Amino acid sequence: MSDQIDLDEYKQQVADLYSSRSSHYDNGDWHPRIAHRLVEYAQLNQGQQILDIATGTGMVAIEAAQIVGNEGQVVGVDISSGMIKQARRKAKALGLCNIEFQLADAEVLNFPVSTFDYIFCSSALIWMSDLLGALRLWHRFLKPGGIIGFHAFADTAFLGGVVTQKVLEKYDISLLFSKPTGTIEKCHALLQQAGFDEIDIKSEPDGRYISLEKAKGMWSGDGSFPAPGQHPNPSLQLTSKQLAQARVEFDAELEKLQTKQGIWDDSTIFYSFGRKAT
Repeated sequence: MSDQIDLDEYKQQVADLYSSRSSHYDNGDWHPRIAHRLVEYAQLNQGQQILDIATGTGMVAIEAAQIVGNEGQVVGVDISSGMIKQARRKAKALGLCNIEFQLADAEVLNFPVSTFDYIFCSSALIWMSDLLGALRLWHRFLKPGGIIGFHAFADTAFLGGVVTQKVLEKYDISLLFSKPTGTIEKCHALLQQAGFDEIDIKSEPDGRYISLEKAKGMWSGDGSFPAPGQHPNPSLQLTSKQLAQARVEFDAELEKLQTKQGIWDDSTIFYSFGRKAT
């Protein structure tokens, strides 16, 4: 099991970002809750073979391993060494023998055709360089009748990104974020184009009120982080003067959204599933 991987600049930035978050990624209940929900919808059975793409700290993979039992097998892959380290630590502490975690690029995997009963991708699909190409690749790894399940988020989700997008459009900067999977129709079309049928997408509203101060800390337009599916980050085209002005406009847009309860930070989720034809 290699602990090194060759990545292009974009993917290395993503890997570094998530490694920096790995020690506290499990804090709070949101990530564990939606990971559990994805597995719950899948209705796994004992003895199944599972691939978990962008496994992170192994939330989906570990729960799946506990369900499929010793006759089943789970493989979790991620490009972040920090995330893989946390996942392995958790699995070892639980004494799981039917799970392995691999440091690997999800877009160049080389598993045999028709290996897995289920493939999951929790909260990471938009980070793929070629989203449709990745889905088509994973389709090959599924057994006939096998199912893919992933989280996608509405194009209204994640306040900081939504308002950043709105502001930067005035400067001819287009950030994708959740746009490629931002509606049920887009998720359905992606799965269909990738060769899946019996597509089932369950939309669940989610979100919370946050303070104006916290919302202002969600500015994501300065190019300091990788932009999902885009390299280089389009925000890097901004001059320092434009960047300063855009930040002022960002804060002003948030102030318009302030209510007595705070500002609503939407996180509507599409639990998306598709089946490989038999």
